[in-house]
Amino acid sequence: MNSQDARALLYFSVPMNRKSQARKRTKRKNTGPQMVAHAALPTRYGRFTIYGFKGRGPQGEAVALVRGNVNGKTAPLVRVHSQCLTGDVLTSLRCDCRAQLELSLKRIGQAPSGILLYLPQEGRGIGLMNKLRAYELQDGGMDTVEANETLGFAADARDYEFSAQILKKLGAMKIRLLSNNPEKVRQLESSGIRVIERVPCQPRVSKISRAYLKTKKRKMGHLLEGI
Repeated sequence: MNSQDARALLYFSVPMNRKSQARKRTKRKNTGPQMVAHAALPTRYGRFTIYGFKGRGPQGEAVALVRGNVNGKTAPLVRVHSQCLTGDVLTSLRCDCRAQLELSLKRIGQAPSGILLYLPQEGRGIGLMNKLRAYELQDGGMDTVEANETLGFAADARDYEFSAQILKKLGAMKIRLLSNNPEKVRQLESSGIRVIERVPCQPRVSKISRAYLKTKKRKMGHLLEGI
């Protein structure tokens, strides 16, 4: 009997449930985010490398703009930013999302190293159409938390496990986090990312977005100065 025949005999002698368990273990090992592409991305805030990551599920994709050595001795400056079509693209003043995005890119562009992680978590995780429904309720007098909860969602439905997995993939195990959200810090740390410093991310506040930010501070615990 040659070695190939021996391996075949060994395979067929293994019970099917054990084979199935082995396949499941292999599948579990491959469930983390996969880097699908990367390219140079020059911006007005500096030169970055953009990475595309794919995971599982409808929100299982993200892009990361990376600058410098993010797994060196110095912790990179990191912004985990949730997609906001109305703010980031359409320049809505109902929120401060675009202003936070631009401030983050500017600060990361000035830092020795950093990451801007951009996630498809529109409307704090409820999706674009539900976000527009929430806007309609807010036009009727509700605040942003009341509107989300009236639609049957949590005030903030975002999960940062996928973000943590991408940061680990990039080698950024300890970070300085641009955020006003203590829950984001908590979730990233519980997922194995060491946040050595929370750096405030608070651009100038417009008259229109002030009430929205007051709600986030009062009801969601965001750390905002002068609001």
